[in-house]
Amino acid sequence: MARDFGLLVLGGTSWLGGAVAAEAVGRGHDVTCLARGESGSVPEGARHVRADRWSSTAYGEVQMRAWDAVVDVSRQPDLVDSALAALASRSRHWVYVSSISVYADHSTPDADESAELVGPWTGSGEAGQEEYAGAKVSCETRCREAVDPHHLLIARAGLIVGYGDRSDRFGYWPGRFALAADGGPVLAPPADQPVQVIDVLDLAGWLVDSAEHGTAGTFDVVGDQLHFRDVASACVRASGLDPVLVQPGEAWLSDAGVSPWAGPESLPLWLPRGQYRGMVTRSGARARRAGLSCRSLFESVSDSLRWEEELGLVRTRLAGLTRAREQELLARVGVGC
Repeated sequence: MARDFGLLVLGGTSWLGGAVAAEAVGRGHDVTCLARGESGSVPEGARHVRADRWSSTAYGEVQMRAWDAVVDVSRQPDLVDSALAALASRSRHWVYVSSISVYADHSTPDADESAELVGPWTGSGEAGQEEYAGAKVSCETRCREAVDPHHLLIARAGLIVGYGDRSDRFGYWPGRFALAADGGPVLAPPADQPVQVIDVLDLAGWLVDSAEHGTAGTFDVVGDQLHFRDVASACVRASGLDPVLVQPGEAWLSDAGVSPWAGPESLPLWLPRGQYRGMVTRSGARARRAGLSCRSLFESVSDSLRWEEELGLVRTRLAGLTRAREQELLARVGVGC
C-alpha cells in the first residue's frame, strides 16, 4: 500500500501502540503517534506529536488533516469521547482496541462476540483499574455512537504476550524456567490448565491489516486454545532447561491461598476453571476468518524470554510468586527445594 496511507495512533510510545506504529512504519505508511511520551519514544520513522489527551487542546495538531485510520487503545471513556469528537469526522476508519474482559460470563467455553457484556461504567473523570471492564464497555459504546458501523472495528483482545510485556502474567514462566539452572523444582498450574494468548506482533499486524482493508465489526482477537503443558514445553525448548514441575492441582492451590492469574504472589496463567474456563477458551473464529494468523507459541515464549533477560530474571514482579513464597508452598507439598 502506498506511503500516503495516513495512520494516527493515539499512543505509540508504550507496548501495543508502539507495536502497531512500528508495523505500519515497516509497511511504508505515514504514521503519526499522539502521546505524552512518558512511556518511551515512538518507533523510528513515525512522527511524534506530544500531547496530553486530558487537555482540551490535545488534538489541535492532528485534527486539521484527514486520516485513513485512527487506532485508539485507551481504557478511559472520557479520552475516547474527546478523540472521537475531534477526529471521527476526519478519519475514514476507526479502530478501537477493547478486551475480552468486557464479557459478563467467563465460565462458558467457546463463547463468541455475541455473549453478554458487563454493565458500562457510568462515572466521570478517570476510571480506576477496578473499573476496567465496565470502562472498556463504555468506550466501545462511545465508538458505536460516533462512528458509522461500516467504518468501525472493535478488537477485543485476549491476554497479550511477547516482547515488551511488563505485566509478568506470561513472561513469569519463561523467566522462571530460565532460573531453573539451580536444579530446584518449580510450582506450576495443572498440565491441562487451559491457556489462550495473543502475541503482540500478531495483534498489531492484524490491526494494521484491518485498518488497510477497512475491516468492520466486533472481533475477539485471541490465539489458539492451548494448555499449560504446551507453555511448559515451549519454555523448556527456549531456555534449554527442563525442571521438575510440581503440580498439586487446582483445589490444593486454592486451599493454600495462592492467587490466580495476576498480582503479587500469584501463579500466572492459573485460573479456577469453574468460574473462568471460558476466559481462556474463547472461540476466536471470527477474527481468524478475517485474516488473523498466529505465530507459534515457541516464538512468543522466545521473545518473552529475551525481554525477561533484558529486564533481569531476578527482580520485583507485578505478577508471580517470589522465590520465598514458592519455597514455602513447595515445602507444604512435601517437596524439598
